[in-house]
Amino acid sequence: MLISTISGTRGTIGGVMGENLTPIDVVSFVSAYGTWLKNKYDTVTVVIGRDARISGDMIMQLTVATLQGLGINTIDLGMVPTPTVGIAVRHHRAEGGIIITASHNPKEYNGIKMLNEQGEFLNGDNGQEILNLVKESAYEYADVNHIGSYSVDENAIERHVEQVLGFDVVDSEAIRAKKFKVVVDGINSVGGIAVPKLLEALGVECFKLYCEPNGEFAHVPEPLEQNLGDLKQTVIDKQADFGIAVDPDVDRLVLVSETGEMVGEEYTLAIVADYILSKTPGSVVSNLSSSRVVRDIAESSRLDYYASKVGEINVVEKMKEVDAVIGGEGNGGVIYPPHHYGRDALIGIALVLSYLTESDKKLSELRGKYTSYFMAKEKIALDDREQISHILKSLEEKYQNEKCTTIDGLKIDFPDSWVHVRASNTEPILRIYTEAKSQEEADALANRFMSEIRILP
Repeated sequence: MLISTISGTRGTIGGVMGENLTPIDVVSFVSAYGTWLKNKYDTVTVVIGRDARISGDMIMQLTVATLQGLGINTIDLGMVPTPTVGIAVRHHRAEGGIIITASHNPKEYNGIKMLNEQGEFLNGDNGQEILNLVKESAYEYADVNHIGSYSVDENAIERHVEQVLGFDVVDSEAIRAKKFKVVVDGINSVGGIAVPKLLEALGVECFKLYCEPNGEFAHVPEPLEQNLGDLKQTVIDKQADFGIAVDPDVDRLVLVSETGEMVGEEYTLAIVADYILSKTPGSVVSNLSSSRVVRDIAESSRLDYYASKVGEINVVEKMKEVDAVIGGEGNGGVIYPPHHYGRDALIGIALVLSYLTESDKKLSELRGKYTSYFMAKEKIALDDREQISHILKSLEEKYQNEKCTTIDGLKIDFPDSWVHVRASNTEPILRIYTEAKSQEEADALANRFMSEIRILP
């Protein structure tokens, strides 16, 4: 499988060109990105990092050589988290960045994500320009006297950790005094490198679980409860203060309390937002499919909450628009603007530790402060994408007396629940997300809307 969107390309390794992520597909996509940069700048440097996937070194070599062939200078960070690449782009004053990762997908996948000169993901217009260049395949490579240079930066993670520790909201000395014990599930990727470095710098005793960065994922890599049984049990066995799970590129943070119970990925941002708002009151942003708990926290402090379209770049653009002090996505993605406009598990970990230290509470006690919400996620396959607009308009008309938001599909807010119906970006599928105050209510709401959609004329 090969999927290319405005945010990059990803697919399964091997197979047939154009259907899977083959070397030819890598060269074509990187050539398009490099050409796009060359059309903007006279001299171009690109920072490149990768997660620990088995295919990562192969794709890194293809990427570096392709950019050099275009006359672009490259800086190889090696195996680093996705947010580390964004921070390194700014450090090196580079014109762009590439992350070689397939995020939470299984090991047979890999992909390419693209960054701009700010170390942030490209917006929709920029991404579309690159997709157009891929279709045209009209690339001009450099002559022998103008091949791009190659250099290595081995200190990107250390700088990332130093930057995290440098914020006033991260009380490093107080955290060290608490002598926390934490279990880390690094999913045999770069989280196994970066997270222990951060914890050790904060004086936290770190029990490593699957922290060998060999790309042989010890379990399904998405940090969901059904995949984290070993982490939950190890927290109990080690009598740890809490557990940490990340995805293979370390932009999502999921927590397990000292009782071995999941805190819930939606509550990572809630805990961090609660802490940051107590320090720097301001507006908060999450996407339309994220839990209502973040809105509750903002409104309880009489602060403004805003919802964006789904997608990290959409959250970032909304955060900039409203000058938000904190934001992110309900999948465990924390975005702290003074640090970096991108999801970052490392800053999330440091802020959670700071909140635990200041409050002198256990993680389960912090979680207990917030209303419990439950989600259901379903999808409906359609014959073709042309049905989508009709379905959304029909539902909007039916529920016109409720609060409806149409910036990304249709979200309907009821007093104690909500439903978000939106189209997949890559397939003729409608995704249906619901949230309510019990799992039964969330499931029933999702099933109800699936039935309503199926009987629409």
